[in-house]
Amino acid sequence: MKWSWRIGSFRGIGVYVHATFLILIGFVVLSYWSQGQSLAGTLAGVGFIAALFACVVAHEFGHALMAAKYGIKTRDITLLPIGGVARLERMPDDPRQELWVALAGPAVNVVIAVVLFAGLEFTATRTPFSQLSVTGGPFLQRLMVVNVFLVVFNMLPAFPMDGGRVLRAILATGMEYTRATHIAATIGQAMALLFGFLGFFGNPFLLFIALFVWIGAAQEASMAQMKSALSGIPVARAMLTDFRTLSPQDALHRAVELLLSGSQQEFPVLDGERVVGVLTRADLFVALAQRDLDSRVEDVMRREFETVDAAEMLDTAFRRFQTCHCETLPILRGGALVGLVSLDNVGEFVAIQAALESAQASRRIVVGA
Repeated sequence: MKWSWRIGSFRGIGVYVHATFLILIGFVVLSYWSQGQSLAGTLAGVGFIAALFACVVAHEFGHALMAAKYGIKTRDITLLPIGGVARLERMPDDPRQELWVALAGPAVNVVIAVVLFAGLEFTATRTPFSQLSVTGGPFLQRLMVVNVFLVVFNMLPAFPMDGGRVLRAILATGMEYTRATHIAATIGQAMALLFGFLGFFGNPFLLFIALFVWIGAAQEASMAQMKSALSGIPVARAMLTDFRTLSPQDALHRAVELLLSGSQQEFPVLDGERVVGVLTRADLFVALAQRDLDSRVEDVMRREFETVDAAEMLDTAFRRFQTCHCETLPILRGGALVGLVSLDNVGEFVAIQAALESAQASRRIVVGA
């Protein structure tokens, strides 16, 4: 994610903090300072936020480690002002697996809350909950309450919260996956409208949450529809067959000519008939800023790249786009390059299929009339 800084890693999963997280820190400092808190009290408030987000990171690793049990990798975890985001390569295809992955995060917060409660009871340091506030009360007790809140909030049946995925997984055990997603997304957007309404008359932060939930629900429904539309369709039906290639010995000015002469953004690099690299538009621009036009393509091309077999299905290629950080994938048949597939032409293929299906439905209605 752009504007994010790496702060560590665990089990090969990088943890990042987004620049907007600084807004939350600034808000906390300002809140404590405006209440007449001392420097020590303000720093304690920042420390509490740090402890809270350590619990959020643990929550996200709950998802990541459960997903790893099913062979699904996690690309990274990013901290945002409203929580954390674990970017899985994909969601499990089995609804039962998705259910366990979704529940693993809140389960971590339940464990943290139970451990803190037991510690407070054992040491007899728990105070009445009526004496707690956002900025006042025992540190560990406030942290326990916040973990309970995280469980309740995340289990709301609205995407992209865990409760939305739990609802989708439960529905998907008895109906088609796309329909289950549509129902769960609709419920999520209804909750977003409720958050927005309450935000106008109460906490303005709810407006931000409402926008986050609305967009998350819409994206989840769109992804499910795309996956359903691409399922069972061979990549070869949507691939580009009119494309340009480069050789490792070509000069960069040749790549510039090809880029300017058409709409192709990424170019396979062939050594004979074997694909040995890919030159992307972004890598070409970086190279032009650092090298001269006579530099060779092999010096700047990507040697590690994803490919797709012509017999694979489009939904498989679509999932690969989500992990390869690329816009075009070479398509091979028997090791030889036969075409390219990009996100743009996948989208165009889906649009064409939808238009054809709409036309066929219209003709059926006319005939039936």
